[in-house]
Amino acid sequence: MATETPPPSRTPAQLPSAEEFVAVQESAEFGELRRAHRSFALPLTLAFIAWYLLYVLLSNYAGDFMGTKVAGNVNVALVLGLAQFLTTFLIAWWYARHAAAKLDPRAESIKSRMEGGA
Repeated sequence: MATETPPPSRTPAQLPSAEEFVAVQESAEFGELRRAHRSFALPLTLAFIAWYLLYVLLSNYAGDFMGTKVAGNVNVALVLGLAQFLTTFLIAWWYARHAAAKLDPRAESIKSRMEGGA
């Protein structure tokens, strides 16, 4: 069975030097990559922690509210607890989209220059 891709090169890749890593780390492009990551991840992390702590505090101090029936045996505590899972998956999905659109292209550009020596 023939493939279109050539076999991997047997020559080891030239690793960048420590000075090259430091130069890239200090570059404006790398700084922009870090800012793009932090400006997305930090606010969402803080918001999710606040949302989680609200749930814990309500569970401890607002038992009557959390025990309020919503439908049948489903109460507010169960709805908010399941919303924690939903929120987790939504944040992961949103981050994956953000990373694919904004972070990965920048990181790949830096990586290819580092590996190619360009």
